[in-house]
Amino acid sequence: MKFSIDKHEKYVLIKLNESKLNSLISPQLKSEFILINTEGLRNIILDLSAVKYSDSSGLSSLLVGHRLCKNSEGSFIITGLNENIQRLVTISQLENVLSIVPTVEEAIDLIFMEEIEKELKKEAR
Repeated sequence: MKFSIDKHEKYVLIKLNESKLNSLISPQLKSEFILINTEGLRNIILDLSAVKYSDSSGLSSLLVGHRLCKNSEGSFIITGLNENIQRLVTISQLENVLSIVPTVEEAIDLIFMEEIEKELKKEAR
């Protein structure tokens, strides 16, 4: 699996450099999500701008990332979806489950906004 990881203080950016997110790639991606999560990093941005095709196992890996981040009170944000993958997400009715934004910059902004909200809620208690 070809990918790049860019770790920051508040989030990790994973860019998948594969044209397909299928049953060959999905287990490796899930493993990477688990490794990142066990390191204590709870916010993951997944850039799929290079991915042209996904199947159900690819969607499954996205749900694993979402669940891991949610369970650690973090955010899992997907960016760069092409029309085919967006259609698959819609057909699977996952657009209401997954956080999807058009660009990496918007995903970063969303992470910071959610982190500020969490801090404010802690202070309000």
